Amino acid sequence: MADLKAEGKVRAIGLSNHSVQELDRAEKVAHVDAIQPPLSAIRREAAPEIEWAAARGTGVITYQSLYSGLLSGAFSPERVKSLPDNDWRRTDPEFTVHLPGNLAVAETVRSIAAAHGVPVPAVAIAWVLAWPGVTGAIVGARRPGQLGDLLAADGLRLSEADLRRIASTIEEFAVGIGPLRPPAG
Repeated sequence: MADLKAEGKVRAIGLSNHSVQELDRAEKVAHVDAIQPPLSAIRREAAPEIEWAAARGTGVITYQSLYSGLLSGAFSPERVKSLPDNDWRRTDPEFTVHLPGNLAVAETVRSIAAAHGVPVPAVAIAWVLAWPGVTGAIVGARRPGQLGDLLAADGLRLSEADLRRIASTIEEFAVGIGPLRPPAG
């Protein structure tokens, strides 16, 4: 990729799901222009990689902001039980073992969304975009009507109180691993 970039055949080099150690090795070959880690209120273990990127002027485009819909406000224990047998979420620990805590985080996100007058997914995405160094979040929609929910995150800034409420719920229910909230930026 470094050769292709030097030849002008590619504009940027991006890596997905690499550890800090792997990013350091790659950076010795050529500047890593962008990384793509998972990040949500449920999955926060990429915090070191995001910090690495921010320190080097590397873009960060996250994925799984809604953790496959779990933070969209659309899930309940009944909905998980009604998923088709071949749906991977039926056996994913976040949708089974850790479901009560994850739904508590989703409920906190829901109450913050109501206070802001925005759809639930907008708050979950705004939480991701509040991380210093995050330059974008990949989100998906299965139906056209969901696009408005996602676009509502544009320009939404969560308050310190909002971030503390989410962090408090994450801590109370021991959800995921990693920092409880975006660092002050």
